[in-house]
Amino acid sequence: MTSEGLAVGVDIGGTNILAGLVDNDGEVVVRTRRTTDPADPEGIEEDVAAAVAELSEGRGVVAVGVAAAGFVAPDNSTVLFAPNIAWRDHPLGARLSSLIGLPVTVENDANAAAWAEFRFGNGRGRHDIVMLTLGTGLGGGIISGGKLLRGGFGGAAELGHLTIVPDGHYCGCGREGCWEAYASGTALGRLANSIATADPDAAAAMSRLAGDAPIGGAHVTAAAREGDAVALRLLRRFGYYLGRGIATLAAVVDPEAVIIGGGISAAAGDLIIPSAEDGFRANLSGQGVGGRLQILTALLGNDAGLIGAADSARVASTSAVLSLS
Repeated sequence: MTSEGLAVGVDIGGTNILAGLVDNDGEVVVRTRRTTDPADPEGIEEDVAAAVAELSEGRGVVAVGVAAAGFVAPDNSTVLFAPNIAWRDHPLGARLSSLIGLPVTVENDANAAAWAEFRFGNGRGRHDIVMLTLGTGLGGGIISGGKLLRGGFGGAAELGHLTIVPDGHYCGCGREGCWEAYASGTALGRLANSIATADPDAAAAMSRLAGDAPIGGAHVTAAAREGDAVALRLLRRFGYYLGRGIATLAAVVDPEAVIIGGGISAAAGDLIIPSAEDGFRANLSGQGVGGRLQILTALLGNDAGLIGAADSARVASTSAVLSLS
């Protein structure tokens, strides 16, 4: 390994900061972690600066990339709105750059994960992909023609809020029928708990695994691994609606592959992908080029956000240098 191309990637979540030193092959050389207080933006900035200082000392780092959950302006510096941290029109990139003394690029976390999979994961070698991150919600990122699609105002690829079932289940965004209301950990838990209320015997395996807590997506997956028929049916239903939404995407952006990441994919990808493929083909408009689309699980796991953020920052830094030469 040489220091050429080294960048630091930082993934800021609601409770943790994950940071890593990333080389130009997308490998995380060394990493560190900090806890966060979402109500203390200045404290988060200080913690990010400390993590970057720890990772970059004596290593010739050229840039810093930050992945943040929220809407990021096209300047790749300002967080317009974040759901879990008190950022509103917050100049995060500029503030961090003044603390760190290096160029800082800010990217939406799902966009950063998509870029990482495109560059170094299961999207490598393709020019058009969609990344879906399945966790508490449903996030997304789109690579079109080898470029990350950000949109005119930085809000592109909020895919979880596509309407796939008109007048369907209520979504946390306040609307009805959103994709996220059918294909997310929250959706899976909601349906499992409704079954447990209506028919406790049918949900016995999931309830046993949950104990005194509400049933969550992890309990559904664990019960399915034990062979529980109800849990398996829930995951098949989840996969169907995942594929139904992918069919809509195929009609709009025609990707070569849709890559499924996030906690649910890591835990249950093999249980949901076959149903997703069925749901996709059942809802595809015709069987043209979209019929060749591949649905794949992500390769980079929890490191995708920080890897993508670091690589985006490296690319931005290199472009800036070239434009000045």
